[in-house]
Amino acid sequence: MGGGATRLYGTLTQTLDSSSSPRSLPPSYLDPRQPAVSNLDPDLCQQQQKGSSVYPPDSVELLRQCEEALRDQPPRLHRKFVLLNDGDSAPSSPIRVMQWNILAQALGEGVDNFVQCPREALSWSRRKHLIIEEILTYRPHILCLQEVDHYHDTFQPVMAGLGYNGHFCPKPWSPCLDVEGNNGPDGCALFFDQSQFELLDSVNVRLSAMMIPTNQVAVVTTLRCRSTGRFVCVAVTHLKARSGWEWLRSAQGSDLLWHLQNLVQKLADGSAGDAGGNISLLICGDFNAVPSEEVYRRFTASPLGLDSACKKLSQDGLAEPEYTTWKIRATGECCSTLDYIWYTKNTLKVVAVLDMPTEEQIGPNRLPSFIYPSDHLSLVCDFSFKEKE
Repeated sequence: MGGGATRLYGTLTQTLDSSSSPRSLPPSYLDPRQPAVSNLDPDLCQQQQKGSSVYPPDSVELLRQCEEALRDQPPRLHRKFVLLNDGDSAPSSPIRVMQWNILAQALGEGVDNFVQCPREALSWSRRKHLIIEEILTYRPHILCLQEVDHYHDTFQPVMAGLGYNGHFCPKPWSPCLDVEGNNGPDGCALFFDQSQFELLDSVNVRLSAMMIPTNQVAVVTTLRCRSTGRFVCVAVTHLKARSGWEWLRSAQGSDLLWHLQNLVQKLADGSAGDAGGNISLLICGDFNAVPSEEVYRRFTASPLGLDSACKKLSQDGLAEPEYTTWKIRATGECCSTLDYIWYTKNTLKVVAVLDMPTEEQIGPNRLPSFIYPSDHLSLVCDFSFKEKE
């Protein structure tokens, strides 16, 4: 087993007693020919199957460890993939992207004040299993996270042991540092599967507004797909929260778009062997902005040719999901869409999108809860490259 994952197995399972029946996991769409994650035989993981992703033994073992540790909890949210064939056959090797604000541990136990969530459900000893289980259930090739305050002691070693390369950018003035017993600043993290992608470059960006640095950041990583040779630039960000700061979110979004436009132009002007019009962009984040906000319109109208992948869940492909976060704080209930996966329409095609759980599944106390570790739902999409023009 990978050293990083092995070191964390004990940590991830040491605090929970198990006394009830095992939790059932939903099937995970990777390819119609592949089995569900929880049913994979470890021996099968060692086989090389042409045209499909194969789970390394570490991920299967770690998933089983998480399932075992969570046996005393209710079944997790059951979500299904919506497949978008559009008359085409499913690609043999889709690129799976996960976007998720995982909820910083210090904030969940501190200032976020989730009044309907039991204190025990917010403990790190429980939440860490649920977070890792969610990631391993869908096994993304590219993972974009926000509010990460356990990067160095949990996520980096675990993901490294599973074959991922990771990059982290903390906020300059993280609110986590104001919470007693915190684990350091929270920030954005980006991981990619090294068997699928080669790292070309990664930079941390401190977002500015009117040329003044702000407290929000982004990680921008440039990758080359090993199977196709195509470039993929991935950005993960977390824009300013709260009502009244719409202007700042718009300015931060504009700054990020400016950085990405310069990066794409640099790649197009270089000698990397890929035309500028065929460089793919993926921008994931908690924008803290509903679709009617200016920052959303800026991304929609960007000359980069961006679209929001989760709109594919709607019947006409034009509307965002009703919610990506649903929580109850002391100040009231909040149900809104704030999280997005943006992609370049001319280079990428959406193959499948993970649906959203229903209100009944989420439950009356909303999120987070014993069955879900964050107040934000994960977004998971499969993409394929379009033919070069």
